[in-house]
Amino acid sequence: MSNMKIPPAPPDWNKTISDLIAEMNSGLRKNVGSPEIDWARDYERGLLPPDAKFPKEDDVYEALEDMEIEFLTSWAAPYTGSGKAILKKGERIRAKGSSVDPRPIGAYLEAVDYPALEERMVPSSERKNGKYRGFYFFIKTLDLNRRFRLIE
Repeated sequence: MSNMKIPPAPPDWNKTISDLIAEMNSGLRKNVGSPEIDWARDYERGLLPPDAKFPKEDDVYEALEDMEIEFLTSWAAPYTGSGKAILKKGERIRAKGSSVDPRPIGAYLEAVDYPALEERMVPSSERKNGKYRGFYFFIKTLDLNRRFRLIE
């Protein structure tokens, strides 16, 4: 981690990390990096309600409703895949890995009932691929607070 001081964001800064990535994908910028990514992370943290609970390693969350959710897939290759599926009301996910940030804007999570959700969400053709190594979620802290209940 760098010890470089990050300059303050412009007073009218209102971009999220997703906004920056969308600008890059549309050709408005060549890359996304510091200090803009730091400003975007701080901006997103500022959008959280004052009583927001920040995810910690091994926290278990329960879905409050059926929802479409994006998942990521790991491979024994320089590649990360993704897909969308329905996480059903009552299904549980667990935070994995500790963040270096005590107030993260999102967290990596895995299904508590991993085998059942993996079978339902990840296409068979991917699961049977010899380089497939599993699936997981990245969920924003705001969504964890609004759409899930912390149960453990």
